[in-house]
Amino acid sequence: MHIKFKILLLGMSISLTAQAVDYIKIAPMNKVVKGSVGNVRTVDTTVVPIITWGGDIATLHGNGDSAMTKSDSILGKLGLNYRLIRQDIFSKQIKSYLAGETPYLRGTLGMLNQASDILNQDPRTRPVIIYQLTWSAGGDALIVKPGIRNTKDLKGKTIVLQAYGPHVDYMMRVLTDAGLTANDVNIRWVKDLTGTDNSPMEAFYQQDVDAAFVIIPDALALTSGGSIGTGSEDSVKGASILMSTKTANRIIADVYAVRTDYFQSNRSDVEKFVRGLMKSTETMQAVVQNKASKSVAYKTMIKASAKALLDSEQAIADTEGMYLDAEFVGFDGNVQFFNNSKYPRRLEIINQEVQKGLAQLGLVKGDVLFTKADWNYALLQAGLTDTGKKQVPKFDKVKVASMISKRQQQGALEQGELFKFEVYFAPNQKTFSVDFYQDAFNKVINLASTYGGAVITVEGHSDPMGYLRKHKEAVPQVVLGQIKQSAKNLSLGRAQAVRDNIIQFASSKGVLLDASQFAVVGHGISSPKSGICGNLPCAPKTEQDWRSNMRVEFRIIQVEAEESVFKPL
Repeated sequence: MHIKFKILLLGMSISLTAQAVDYIKIAPMNKVVKGSVGNVRTVDTTVVPIITWGGDIATLHGNGDSAMTKSDSILGKLGLNYRLIRQDIFSKQIKSYLAGETPYLRGTLGMLNQASDILNQDPRTRPVIIYQLTWSAGGDALIVKPGIRNTKDLKGKTIVLQAYGPHVDYMMRVLTDAGLTANDVNIRWVKDLTGTDNSPMEAFYQQDVDAAFVIIPDALALTSGGSIGTGSEDSVKGASILMSTKTANRIIADVYAVRTDYFQSNRSDVEKFVRGLMKSTETMQAVVQNKASKSVAYKTMIKASAKALLDSEQAIADTEGMYLDAEFVGFDGNVQFFNNSKYPRRLEIINQEVQKGLAQLGLVKGDVLFTKADWNYALLQAGLTDTGKKQVPKFDKVKVASMISKRQQQGALEQGELFKFEVYFAPNQKTFSVDFYQDAFNKVINLASTYGGAVITVEGHSDPMGYLRKHKEAVPQVVLGQIKQSAKNLSLGRAQAVRDNIIQFASSKGVLLDASQFAVVGHGISSPKSGICGNLPCAPKTEQDWRSNMRVEFRIIQVEAEESVFKPL
């Protein structure tokens, strides 16, 4: 997370004289990129693009910590000969890809989708998705100005982000989960991702901009190190990080794709590339784990990556930060992403949601199903050692429970709230049928899978009518206290039952939810829908009011500032 690097993914042009942000109009990629289609060039050395991202450390490592393949490297021993070229401007990647200068594309799944129309115009260049490198797990953030406390508050606000970059699908997923559409916000597009006068960070300084999607170094600068902007140095007074991909850690997927014609004629080499990436991910992680000894292997790897990705061997800390912001998926993650029909964040599901979002923005004509490589993963597993990983709880349940209890006592459960929704139950109901609550359960599974770095509270509420009747009868305070505690216990029991039923339902579908991500809360009668009148719950005036108090509330809470609750980070 402690990174200061500046990366550009589209059309970087640093201007020392520009005073105002030059917003651009966005159009489908086939109207932006002009270039003819050619056959892939037949040469001894194949050009493979990389970008300035932690995931590409694995590609470099597999190549021998070198731009040119070393014969004794992982890829070299597989008989491959590559020249890795950093190309952060995706439009230039597409031109080279179409022209046949390289058969490969390197970007996020969202970026590939934005170019889907132009990539599919010729059958030769239709992309085949072959490998997932990483998930973004902290490198990208949504920053906001004062007054925006949750995602629903974005309605009517002005949001700035880079056109055709990695944050377009991130924004659309966040808006969708908040019940909003692109028409509910004012979107402004800039050309660059960072480091210029035409970047989201620079636009965020403008008074009429309310939010921006930025890379984490810019987010930290704008918010005085990730807290609340003081207005000094590069920060904006009152600015904060509403959410980063540390919370939304299953939205931005980094992948490799290859041209269809090249895949058909060079399938063996492409498969070797995938096998090499899986192996290099394992060996890279082993080298990183041994870095405390300051091994020669670690120093060689990190310096080579700093040079290749950031143009300086001295950019060690920045390169280490990039590594930490990337979650490498390896063999198991690729099996999940490509081959597990029950995995909520598989290729097809993400592709569909990205396409829907891009269609709202007018960037694609319609649904485009990318082809995926039909690898035999049993064969790819040969030679790997780090497969079949067991699920490890991500949160410290004791610390999560303590944090939520403290917030409940302070009446501050909405702190860090991103999304919220409710389900209702009948009087005296103690069980929750999957048949009746399936839609709500599926929504929780989807949110838990997408926002794996967020805590999900399951909050039970009870009807206050019994308490109010006894209060009217002037029964002793001790009796009223017992009634209130009984209602709290009942609401807690209902919340626990709902949580357990969701986890069980997910398991029956082949989806393993992390139980440590859920925290149950019993509110009893303290927060009725009918409100509080003086020191008492307001009496429901209608049957609808009465029934509205019998509910379970789900709250997705960003806890990035409470790092101690993560186990492990």
